[in-house]
Amino acid sequence: MKRALFFTLFLLSTLFAKTDFSEMSTEELIALIGYVEEVKMERFLKELTQRFEQMNDEQKALYEAEKQRREQREN
Repeated sequence: MKRALFFTLFLLSTLFAKTDFSEMSTEELIALIGYVEEVKMERFLKELTQRFEQMNDEQKALYEAEKQRREQREN
């Protein structure tokens, strides 16, 4: 429950502030997959792609799962 509340508050805060993806943790970026506005998508994907090589196995698995979930929603 706390995690859902934190995530909701986090998403709302990004709506009202200019998003600086470089300030976010890798887990936060992964959680935002599928929720980023089109105008911010290029910066978001650039930051996420730059971090991919430094991700540990757990983060890479999370990234791939979120990426697949997003692709399924789009199709």
